[in-house]
Amino acid sequence: MKIIQSKLLNQFIGITHRFTTKKDGNLAFHVGEKRESVLQNHTRLAKSMNYRRDTLVHMKQIHSDIVKEVESGDDFEHPPTCDALITDKKRTPLMVMVADCAPILFYDIKKEVIAVAHAGRAGAFCNIVSNVIESFEHDFSSHRENIFVTVGASIQECCYEVGKEVCKEAESLNFAYAISKTKNKYHLNISKIILKQLLDAGIKKEQIDISKSCTCCCEELFSYRREHTTGRFAGIISLR
Repeated sequence: MKIIQSKLLNQFIGITHRFTTKKDGNLAFHVGEKRESVLQNHTRLAKSMNYRRDTLVHMKQIHSDIVKEVESGDDFEHPPTCDALITDKKRTPLMVMVADCAPILFYDIKKEVIAVAHAGRAGAFCNIVSNVIESFEHDFSSHRENIFVTVGASIQECCYEVGKEVCKEAESLNFAYAISKTKNKYHLNISKIILKQLLDAGIKKEQIDISKSCTCCCEELFSYRREHTTGRFAGIISLR
């Protein structure tokens, strides 16, 4: 089975991480698949990454800018409602699920803190990555020069056609640089927005890895834009 990892994060022995594909199965409980089938997919994934399924913390994602520090009551059966998780707890895998939005993994190599974030258009427009970086700094005393970030596959500009209202909203937020127009059609580049927000938040370019893979173009990944009714793949990161 093909395993997708970040070359940037692979250099660090303090963490384990990966991005799943369709071959790993759907990992979301809210898309119509039987719960038992989804549980089996999670069990196989946990075994392949050497963690206990019940220790995994995922999220009830709501397209917000909410960052949640993992607490004792957060676990596989009790996912918090948010769009980013952060922790310094060992052997507590964090998961973000997507099907066109960007799955983002963060790692502070000095303080040993990890985070995940879900950033689609809403998450990018409300700058959730800045909130995550601020949580590193304020809640864990991290220094931004020690934070490394990888962004997994997401829908790219080639396939992300948007309407005039979204275009106007993007322009009002000073994201005109992420809009292209061809033949009276508007396309949005979320990756450009996320990159600029990370740089503006003080993360150096060499500490950022952004996938160029388009979920809508890639049959190996779930894509809501391509399939409408579909599963979710995931980004996972854990402190060893």
